Amino acid sequence: MATSSRHLDAPSPSNGRDRPNSRGDATRLRILLKAEELFAERGIDAVPLRDIGVAAGQKNNVAVQYHFGDRETLVREIAKYRAQAGEKIRSERLADLVSSGEPVTVSGLVRAFMASLECHLEPNDHYLAFLARYAAERGSYAGLEHGSSSIGTFTAMLRRVLPKMPAGLVEERWMVMMTSAVNTVARYLSAQRAGTLPAPLPGLIEDLVVFFSAGIEAPVSPR
Repeated sequence: MATSSRHLDAPSPSNGRDRPNSRGDATRLRILLKAEELFAERGIDAVPLRDIGVAAGQKNNVAVQYHFGDRETLVREIAKYRAQAGEKIRSERLADLVSSGEPVTVSGLVRAFMASLECHLEPNDHYLAFLARYAAERGSYAGLEHGSSSIGTFTAMLRRVLPKMPAGLVEERWMVMMTSAVNTVARYLSAQRAGTLPAPLPGLIEDLVVFFSAGIEAPVSPR
C-alpha cells in the first residue's frame, strides 16, 4: 500500500520564474523534501529558509525563495505534493464502501481514512510528522486542503451514519480522529526508526481503528 515519493509528480513551478526542465524539477523536489524533514523535526516557523537551502545542497542563499517564493507557498507545495497519494487511496476506499452494497459504518469510514496514511510509512517520508507539527502550530489543517476533497465526503457520510448526533459534533469528532491518527502514526514511525515500537505496526494501526471508531460513536456529553 505504501507509495514512494519517487512515484509522485515533481512539484510544479509556483512563481513563474522556472522553465520546465529536469534539473530545475530535481532541485525543487530536493528542496521540498528537505523542507518537509526539517519542518517535521523543528517546527514550521522555526526553520530559516536559508537552512533548508543549505541542507538541500544549494549554495545560493535565496534558492528556496527563488523556487518557492516564501514559506507559506513552500508549506502548501509540500501538502500538494504529498496529498496526491493519500487522496487517491481515500477516493478508492470511499468508492468501495459505496459500491459494496453493505451499510456504511463508522469503523468502515475510519478504516478507509487510516488506509490513506499507509502511503506515508516509508523511511524518507516525513509528511505525517510535518502534518502533526502544522496542526499543533496552526490549530488545524486549514490551508492544506490541496487535493483533499474527499475529506468533506467522509464527514457528510458520517453525518448520515450518525443522524442523531449534532452535525457540528460529528465534524469535531472527525477532526479529533484525524489529528490523533496523524500524531499517533507519526509517533509510531519515530519509534519504529528508533527500534522501540511496542508491537507490529499493522496491528497497532488496526487497534487505532477500533479505538477511534468507539470514540466517534461515544454518547454525547449532556453539556
